[in-house]
Amino acid sequence: MGIYEKVIKLKSEIPESVTLISVSKTRSLEEMEEAYKAGARDFAENKVQEIRDKFPEFHQDVRWHFIGHLQRNKVKYLVDKVYLIHSLDRISLLEELEKQYETKGKTVNVLIEINIGREGSKTGLLLEDLEELLDRVQTCRSVKVKGLMTIIPKCDEKTSRNYFKEVKNLWDSLKERNLNNISMEVLSMGMTNDYKVAIEEGSNTVRVGEGIFGKREYK
Repeated sequence: MGIYEKVIKLKSEIPESVTLISVSKTRSLEEMEEAYKAGARDFAENKVQEIRDKFPEFHQDVRWHFIGHLQRNKVKYLVDKVYLIHSLDRISLLEELEKQYETKGKTVNVLIEINIGREGSKTGLLLEDLEELLDRVQTCRSVKVKGLMTIIPKCDEKTSRNYFKEVKNLWDSLKERNLNNISMEVLSMGMTNDYKVAIEEGSNTVRVGEGIFGKREYK
């Protein structure tokens, strides 16, 4: 099955209310074109340089998502290019986003990345650090938090469900708090191997790379 067919199949399998993001990191514009022809309009990269390179060369109606660890010195290159940054995970990054976007008179939509499995090898905010970040977000003028993102540890389905449930419960509780600059519209959970479980547990945005483009060949 080719890229085109895989996107068509995925779109037929997931509810219309769920956004499918094609994770196109390391992929060529030709491969992305196949996904685009099948109706894909949301694409994600995890390196700023790839967005900078692909942005002027690809369709202008595409919504670009940044899903990688974002270094502060790279923030300025994303202004006017990304629809949503999925990886706000620390106050220093929040301050840099505020500075760069305010300087240009723009606003940026972000998701707070939660390290729900408390993995030392992964980025993301630990739950005990969340309130401090939320307090700081409420004083911002140019940064708008639109929801949560998580990457769960590799585990069995039952454990996966528990992680997804935990993040969904957090998302629900934040939704009820009426915080300034913070709305819970997007819940970005689930990737190629677990997106079905994530959707069953309340995710409304899934990030699929290998399930569309096949396994990566790292040089």
